[in-house]
Amino acid sequence: MLPRLLRPALLGLAMSMPAHASTLADFDFTGNVSEAHYKEVISELRCLVCQNESLASSQAELAQDLREEVYKMMDAGKTDDEIVEFLVARYGDFVLYDPPLKPSTWLLWFGPFVLAALALLVMGYTVRKRSRGVEQGLTAAERERVASLLGEETENRKS
Repeated sequence: MLPRLLRPALLGLAMSMPAHASTLADFDFTGNVSEAHYKEVISELRCLVCQNESLASSQAELAQDLREEVYKMMDAGKTDDEIVEFLVARYGDFVLYDPPLKPSTWLLWFGPFVLAALALLVMGYTVRKRSRGVEQGLTAAERERVASLLGEETENRKS
C-alpha cells in the first residue's frame, strides 16, 4: 500500500507526462513505405473519434493506432485498396472521406438535396397560399359588418 502523500504525487507525475503521440517521425520510411504515399493514404481516411479530421491530422488515440496499423499493412506490401477494404470492413464507410455511392449511402449523398427540395416545396406552397388569401378580400357580409362598425364608431366620435 502506497503512503497517502505518495499517491497524489504519483498521480500528478503521471498526468504531467505527455501521452504517447505517434507522429510521422515515429515511423521508419527507409523501407517499403514511402512517406509521401503514407501521408496520402492516411489523409484520405477519416478519424473515427474526431469530427472532420483525417487520420493524418488527428491526435486521438484511436487515430494513432490506425496510423500504426496502416503503416504495418503498407510495410507488409498490402495495396491501398486492400488497406481501405480492411478498414471499411472493420469500421464501415464512415472511415472514408469519399464514401462510395451505394444503397446504404444514398441518404448521405442525396439527403441534403431531398431536404432542400422539400424546403422549396413548403416555401412555395406557403407563399402561394398567402398570396391567394390577400386576393380574396372581404365577403359582402364582412364588408357590411365593417361598414356598420365604422359607422357606429364615426357616430360615437361625433357625439
